[in-house]
Amino acid sequence: MQGLYSILLLICSNIFMTFAWYGHLKLQQEKISTSWPLIAVILFSWGIALFEYICQVPANRIGIIDNGGPFTLIQLKVTQEVISLIVFTVVVTLLFKGETFHWNHIAAFFCLVAAVYLVFLK
Repeated sequence: MQGLYSILLLICSNIFMTFAWYGHLKLQQEKISTSWPLIAVILFSWGIALFEYICQVPANRIGIIDNGGPFTLIQLKVTQEVISLIVFTVVVTLLFKGETFHWNHIAAFFCLVAAVYLVFLK
């Protein structure tokens, strides 16, 4: 169960991370934040990133093998990166119209999935 909880928290963390890193760009596209000074954009993103860390830290603590979880540190990191790219892809597809994916993006994604497979080999 710790592995499942860790992955669910990583998904939540990456949703917040994606909005913290790229949400301000959507606000700019929608003409909501175009007049904000850079410091306001940074503080806005930090406010969202706080929730990223509220999920990320427990995900790593629960998931790491040293605390009874199923993952090594490398497995946690590679899993987090793939989750990050999946969440990013979904958010970009739904929110940022005009962004298109090409064959090479899909090929790169499959290479990352292969990386997850390889990192879990004994």
